[in-house]
Amino acid sequence: MGMMLLFASASSKAYTIDHLLTEDVKKAYNDGYIHIHDLDFYASGTTTCCQIPLAKILKNGFNTGHGHMREPKSITSALALTSIVFQSNQNNQHGGQSIPTFDYDLARYVRLTFENYKKLIREVMLLGDNLEEKLVEKAWELTEREVFQACEAFIHNSNSMHSRGGAQVPFISINLGTDTSKEGRMITKNILLATQKGLGDGETPIFPIIVFKVKNGVNFNEGDPNYDLYRLSLETTSRRLFPNYLFIDAPFNLQYYNGTPESEIATMGCRTRTISNVNGQETPVGRGNLSFTTVNLPLLAIESNSVEEFMGNLNHYVDLSVRQLYERYLYQAQKKASQFKFLYGQGVFSNGEELDPNQNLAEILKQGTLSVGFVGLAETLVQLIGTHHGESEEAFQLGYDIVSFMRNKMDLATETYGLNYTLLATPAESFAGKALRKCQSKHGIIERVTDREYFTNSFHIPVYYPIRAIEKIQKEAPFHELTNAGHITYIELDGDASKNIDALDILVRAMQKYGVGYGSINHPVDRCLVCNHKGIIDHTCPKCGNHEESRIERIRRITGYLVGSLDKWNNSKRSEEKARLRHS
Repeated sequence: MGMMLLFASASSKAYTIDHLLTEDVKKAYNDGYIHIHDLDFYASGTTTCCQIPLAKILKNGFNTGHGHMREPKSITSALALTSIVFQSNQNNQHGGQSIPTFDYDLARYVRLTFENYKKLIREVMLLGDNLEEKLVEKAWELTEREVFQACEAFIHNSNSMHSRGGAQVPFISINLGTDTSKEGRMITKNILLATQKGLGDGETPIFPIIVFKVKNGVNFNEGDPNYDLYRLSLETTSRRLFPNYLFIDAPFNLQYYNGTPESEIATMGCRTRTISNVNGQETPVGRGNLSFTTVNLPLLAIESNSVEEFMGNLNHYVDLSVRQLYERYLYQAQKKASQFKFLYGQGVFSNGEELDPNQNLAEILKQGTLSVGFVGLAETLVQLIGTHHGESEEAFQLGYDIVSFMRNKMDLATETYGLNYTLLATPAESFAGKALRKCQSKHGIIERVTDREYFTNSFHIPVYYPIRAIEKIQKEAPFHELTNAGHITYIELDGDASKNIDALDILVRAMQKYGVGYGSINHPVDRCLVCNHKGIIDHTCPKCGNHEESRIERIRRITGYLVGSLDKWNNSKRSEEKARLRHS
């Protein structure tokens, strides 16, 4: 099936380029100035991603097309159905899926489980009212045990269930950490504990991406009701690289917060952010990205003789990207609700269940976002003035001005088109290498610009540049406010993070202090496939002496996702990972 999808992808991409793109967009794409993401899905009219309103879907029940699922009556069945929701919706979109209020949404089913146990104990043991306290205590004990088992099964399902014809597991994320109810806390606690435990052989789970939402007064300081869960999240990160951290109190997130769960910022694990809205409620719930296109900044810089000329070229290609996204929106808008029966028919996307099956998607898609992204700010600055933003204040200011210019263009496009245009710090992935190769093919090797196998991810300080962790956070944080379609800052550690939880705490607090919106902490997570030893493995397993690289699992992070088996990465990704300088 994977080969079938490969053939379909290639032919669909060719059809789109030949028949669906305007000539100027086609030329800009073929010449490498812009990159249209998920181009192979263009012809299908799918959108990128969605933050799933899980509570609504579970409460109302849903239909997968093969039968109706009624509301679950326990946490075990609720989490089993959550997996099916993810699996079903993955086939209606081309990006990932996320649940923005995971702990809140499932708290109801923890309570139902507790009530089930309480009733069962009373019936079986014929306890009188004088033993009510003991009954409640025992019922909660059994509930907690079942919640852990349900969370463990959910994590196993997340790493094994198939979608898209059996060729992929769904790319899924969950946001949690702020529900202070007993039931919501139990969800967060046991998802973290089940993640720590790992899969059947102790493997680090790749999915779900867990995003822990940080909020002063809720979980970030001693005395906060969920402070213990924050500490547990650090412990889990130290062992399994998740959760990542999302900061509600960052000013550009706090402006939307009104105390309700649906006003809390949430993210797709990779970084995609959707909350501002000129066409309705400002919430991530039931909304997502429609499509995005990235501008190849270094190529524009190489072909410019001055900063002024570069800005003129940038203006042209940002405008072109804005129009291309609008044209793609118009194409998507022609599709009918019946063509995406789960996404709209079951109300995953912004009350899509209210649409007539034959109704087109023009109005409902206005709830989504259209995003322009960028790659290689660091190399662009080196080409323009000789230093990048980690090296000089002049370069930092120019870099900030460039990104501010693009953000202002997005705000203007929002006013002009009446659609939610946003600026994305593009998750570079394979495009970091493709953009670089396009520049090399045109202009050869330019020292410190095109002399590696990749361009630097979005606004990041280059991974190979020696800089203190705190300085990296300080220099990248200001760009988070500008990139309202999504962003992430990584800190790469050089050792076993589980040995120093307080160091992780210091880093997370620095991110919060300096205005990072979304951050994560990387460190080596290795496992010997011979003896199952887990820890840092340089060349030889310290437990059994295994030195066969093919029998060592190395979990690393790329663009928010965890990826194992470095030999399966493309050359650009491997080169970038190898070049990373670690912080002690």
